[in-house]
Amino acid sequence: MTHGCLPKEIAEYPDIDYTTVSTIIRGSTDKTNISRPDLHTMTPSKHPNRIPSLVFANSAGEITDYPELEMAGRSGSHFSRPSLEDLIPLPEGSDIFVLPGRLPVGIDPETGEPLLVEENPLEPAAGLQAVAAFMSPAHTAIHWAAFEKSNADLAHLPLFAYTAVGWHDGQFWVSGFRSDPDKRQEMNRFQPEKLTRRTEQWLRQYEQNRLIQHLGKCCLTYRCPAAINYFLRQFEAPLPTSPVCNAQCLGCISLQPSGCCPSTQDRINFVPTPKEIAEIAVPHLTAVKGGVASFGQGCEGEPLLQADTIEKAILLIRKETEQGTINLNSNASLPEAVDRLAHAGLDSLRVSMNSAQSIYHQRYYRPKGFTFDSVKQSIRVMKQHGRFVSLNYFILPGFTDDPAEFAALCELIGEYHPDFLQLRNLNMDPDWYFDALKFEEGGAPMGIRAWLKQLKQRFPRLRFGYFNPPLR
Repeated sequence: MTHGCLPKEIAEYPDIDYTTVSTIIRGSTDKTNISRPDLHTMTPSKHPNRIPSLVFANSAGEITDYPELEMAGRSGSHFSRPSLEDLIPLPEGSDIFVLPGRLPVGIDPETGEPLLVEENPLEPAAGLQAVAAFMSPAHTAIHWAAFEKSNADLAHLPLFAYTAVGWHDGQFWVSGFRSDPDKRQEMNRFQPEKLTRRTEQWLRQYEQNRLIQHLGKCCLTYRCPAAINYFLRQFEAPLPTSPVCNAQCLGCISLQPSGCCPSTQDRINFVPTPKEIAEIAVPHLTAVKGGVASFGQGCEGEPLLQADTIEKAILLIRKETEQGTINLNSNASLPEAVDRLAHAGLDSLRVSMNSAQSIYHQRYYRPKGFTFDSVKQSIRVMKQHGRFVSLNYFILPGFTDDPAEFAALCELIGEYHPDFLQLRNLNMDPDWYFDALKFEEGGAPMGIRAWLKQLKQRFPRLRFGYFNPPLR
């Protein structure tokens, strides 16, 4: 499922002290003039000339840097100093978060050893919280934020990705890289007022189309990038269809058990008709060069459970136009349904996958009525139809680049031949993830950059990116 929607209002989560914070750097009282690079002008290879300083927050959420310690990154249970090549300026559209109940870890510049900071070194009475970055789409983490929990009973962090961040030369730096040049979710590229006017106009025009009304809420309330792109008639249009699911994913962003952690948006509560779906897809695919229309969104369950509806919708769409790409984001649990949809005209399948190892896939997805073998069979079915397959492979440093996980992924790619690997950050509290999966490290992590380099060498035909690529 897609990620990247803004959270519900913080007020809806009274039990969670979590927010995007205003920023104070080295005692400055100006909380608005924080320098951030422009993605359109910065070069992808820009790195700092020294390791940035550790940053932390006080109890009020005010962030400061601490030059006496360098920033650290975390990969699984390993804390380390990022290399200069790991670090890029905080991308435009990213956020800085404070992490309640989490203590920061920095690096001693003399010894290179990680150090746990247990009280605010500048003002002990002011309190102390770790800090992380939530990078904008099209960026992938090399290290997640270096912190330790102050006690074992803390509530889980909300469903975002937590990237290591530091401060140097007047700006934030993160341990990550740009994994896709596509600009489809750069939210600084549109005018909010124009978007609101256009969305409201369409909502009035299509009052009877429940799906358009649903996407209007996604756009105006959650600022969902996919919904925004639909109303701006550009890039990829979302087609949420299923209110139910056959998995209970730990990191589900649309439905979480009470008391766990907040979901980032509400799940669709109806099944749209094929006509309602086509009324979105046909104009979009017709008007947008390289347009994509995708079933399976963050605001729904598993779309394959609505295969009858989707099959009819695809046939209706293709009756009207052969333009554009019809895509399905899915857990790939039902190979028979995938076969039907491929026959109907489905162009591409994106398979959500946290792990290429059955045991960890099972513990994350907690499937109802399917296995990891079902997933692999769905990939095989699509490839037998000559269709495009992406793996939406959730990236978490220390797990993704674990040697055993790397070996399992290579085996999967070698046998089933997916076309594309989407390097999406896992949106989940890392400590919760490792605990829930009962993860056993198979040795020191490879490092994300080394992991990616080896994949490219082993599978030269495999493509890499972040978004669903247009095929037509």
